[in-house]
Parts: sequence; C-alpha cells; structure tokens
Amino acid sequence: MSDHMDEAEIKMDDAVEYAKEEFAAIRTGRAHPAMFSKLTADYYGAQTPLQQLATFQVPEARMVLITPFDKSSMNAIEKAIRDSDLGVNPANDGNVIRIVLPQLTEDRRKEYIKLARTKAEDARISIRNARRQAKEAIDKLVKDSEVGEDEAARAEKALDALTRKHTDVIDEVLKGKEAELLEV
Repeated sequence: MSDHMDEAEIKMDDAVEYAKEEFAAIRTGRAHPAMFSKLTADYYGAQTPLQQLATFQVPEARMVLITPFDKSSMNAIEKAIRDSDLGVNPANDGNVIRIVLPQLTEDRRKEYIKLARTKAEDARISIRNARRQAKEAIDKLVKDSEVGEDEAARAEKALDALTRKHTDVIDEVLKGKEAELLEV
C-alpha cells in the first residue's frame, strides 16, 4: 500500500513542478530568461530549445539580451521569438538580439491571470487524478482482502492530507504569480 502512496506523491510533486514551470513561462512586467523556456527555433532542420542556442542576460528590469552561440542561428531565434505569444518585437544588431518588454496593459495582465489560473487548475486536476488512481488501488487491495478496512481508511486519510498539501502549494504559487502580475 505504501507503494501506491509513494507513487501518488511522486505524481503530485511532478504536477506541482510542472505548474511552477508553466507559471515561470508567463510573462510579467519584469524580464526573466524562463519566459523563453518553452520556445524552440528551427536550427538545421530540427526544433531546438532556445536555451541550447543562446545565452540570456537581463541587464535591466524590462530588457533581455540574447547572445547566440552560433551567429547563423540569429535569424531563427529572432523568428521564434517574434512568432511566439510573448508579444515582443526582437531587435537584431548582428551580435545580440535585444528584447525590450513593453509595459503590460491592465487587459493583458488580466489575460495572464486567467492563463495562470487555468494552468493551476490543470495542475490540481492532475493531483486529483493521482489521488483517484491511488484510491482505486487501495480499494482493490481491500476488495482482494490483502489489507484490512481500517488500514485502508488510514491510508485514505493520509492520501487526502497529501492531496490537500499539494493543492495548497499550487494555490500559494498561484497567489504569488497573481501578485507579481498585478504589480505595476
């Protein structure tokens, strides 16, 4: 039974980590390299993550400097950023790509908050699915008379506490992201 609990906890931890990564990719008023973590560029016929093609620096709060390792990838990186949903226009000077982030409008902030809430709900659903799978496994053990009902009830309480703990973490991360998005 502890195997099922451990497996559920691993899945829940993965859901929390995934949500944190998704939140990091949502643009706020400040520049940060994680904004580009989901972007890929066509590099010699293969879709390659931008982190493998260039270094990212944030010299100012709303500016990102991207320095490609290979100058021939400059246009591909620039195109990937321009075609993304970041809403930025990269400027290429031949050596580096500069991105100046415009101030977020109130409407855009609200859109990003909705996006963050959607991603948080996706993570909560993933956590609940892990709980449901573990519960079904515990119920099957009870049905097959491998464990007693008292032990199954204790395991279910522990599973509920684990679920609550992970959803609370998601809620806290979401609150922090909302506060960051509303910050002007």
